[in-house]
Amino acid sequence: MSLQNTLEQHIKQAVNTIYNANLETVEFQATRKEFAGDITVVVFPMLRVVKGNPVQIGQAIGEYLVQNVEQVEAFNVVKGFLNLEISASYFVDFFNTIKQNVNYGFVDASAENKAVMVEYSSPNTNKPLHLGHIRNNLLGYSVSEILKASGKKVYKTQIINDRGIHICKSMLAWKRFGNNETPESTGLKGDKLVGNYYVKFDQEYKKEIAALVAKGKTEEDAKKEAPILTEAQQMLQKWEAGDKEVVALWETMNGWVYDGFNTTYKNLGVDFDNLYYESQTYLLGKEFIAEGLKSGVFFKKEDGSVWCDLTDDGLDEKIVLRSDGTAVYMTQDIGTAIQRVKDYPDVGGMVYTVGNEQEYHFQVLFLIIKKLGFDWAKNLFHLSYGMVDLPSGKMKSREGTVVDADDLIVEMADTAQTISEDLGKLDGYTDQEKAELYKTIGLGALKYYILKVDPKKRILFDPKESIDFQGNTGPFIQYTYARIQSILRKANEDTSVTLKSSDVALEDKERDLIKQLQLFPEVIQLAANNHSPALIANYTYDLVKAFNSFYQNVSILGAETQNEIVFRVQLSQAVANTIKNAFNLLGIDVPERM
Repeated sequence: MSLQNTLEQHIKQAVNTIYNANLETVEFQATRKEFAGDITVVVFPMLRVVKGNPVQIGQAIGEYLVQNVEQVEAFNVVKGFLNLEISASYFVDFFNTIKQNVNYGFVDASAENKAVMVEYSSPNTNKPLHLGHIRNNLLGYSVSEILKASGKKVYKTQIINDRGIHICKSMLAWKRFGNNETPESTGLKGDKLVGNYYVKFDQEYKKEIAALVAKGKTEEDAKKEAPILTEAQQMLQKWEAGDKEVVALWETMNGWVYDGFNTTYKNLGVDFDNLYYESQTYLLGKEFIAEGLKSGVFFKKEDGSVWCDLTDDGLDEKIVLRSDGTAVYMTQDIGTAIQRVKDYPDVGGMVYTVGNEQEYHFQVLFLIIKKLGFDWAKNLFHLSYGMVDLPSGKMKSREGTVVDADDLIVEMADTAQTISEDLGKLDGYTDQEKAELYKTIGLGALKYYILKVDPKKRILFDPKESIDFQGNTGPFIQYTYARIQSILRKANEDTSVTLKSSDVALEDKERDLIKQLQLFPEVIQLAANNHSPALIANYTYDLVKAFNSFYQNVSILGAETQNEIVFRVQLSQAVANTIKNAFNLLGIDVPERM
């Protein structure tokens, strides 16, 4: 049982004994630094069931706890806050229970718990991944790992948007202007080659619009009548009709893109358990639309289109099938969600990692699935995130003004190299070791900078600011981990021994570190419940700050007694292990040397 649970039981008993009243809950918070204490009880909420002066109530409960709870050594009351001082023996005993546990904080998946499917990435096959995709992938991957650590079985998936007019635009531009070039003949990654033709289409489209406007057309009509757009629309119709030549080109160019995506995913350090393709799922929802029509979930309008009336739920009417019987995105998403549960019967919920511009879409989707009678609809969650901006402004794929994901990964490693060389920290490294370290630091900086921010907030991304060996950055935390590894390499002590509180005099900085370690399991559960890697990132920064304060104020290998050296080395090892585990949840590697 945790200290908080133990204290809660005794506080409820104290209130019952002293005031003959029953508390439902007890509110705790961290003790403010200017007051003595390790944990604080907030007295004010108790006034709902206990009438009186909060200071006097806190005093009475504090006296009861000192007399009846061995872990409570002393207390003080400041206004309505009861600050409790916990015995050193409690912290040492607690530390002994976790110091050898390399998976401390993690919970094994339970067979009775339903699995969770996390969808992320979900790119279009007409362009390479860019900075916006990076935030999506990092969030989805990290949330998957956090959910696993919290005790859930997780499936990582994506739906690849491999069909539609935007795909045909790249195909048509390649057919017109490509001269049969391939990734092999150009030396370009396949996704970049195809993305170039998406940009080429837009350039030609604008030329044709301008030519039509010059002949007297309105801009609106010119946009609709431009020959290159008409031809792309015809190509889409041929694809949907199964035209062999169009389908063969589609398969070839998509194949190029998948090879490119896989390289980027590998470099970024993310992976998937299974994939869904829009070309296979866009018709999936039709059978459920038909069932919903029979049960009254949907209704048909005069033109034959099918809708869902959500006005009683505060939303509007939503089309789920066009008048010609073709599917819309909502049809596809309904079918895909239901198909996933059919494919994976142990799935009881899903997390969709999609930008915040799609919030309304997911409100509607979840509500429709609920109306169709699927009880797991209550466990659907839209992991909505803000856009990533650059100091230079907004990115636009059509105009080719995006920050390419591969280029950014290389740029981060190059920036890490420049800064590391300026600091002169890498004497004695081979060129290969340096290259690996630059990549580790660069990627760590990128991932941490993005993941430390609450997903809902927009990010202004500055690569140089992210690679800083001071402050709340990935490299600062990586450097602290490497510093601890250096200490551990120098330590010759037998750290397998278990020391009692009577063997060591616990310093305040050691106590602070153990208190920070105590929080890790709770932070994992909180991050899982809130789908927020930012909670893990900022916890790790707080842990690192606590360690650095300990390192600067308490001698580790130069301590006065052997027991103190052993205990401090053990504590350093536990901190390093927790940093590594926390960063693994963020998809970030930690270097042994820096």
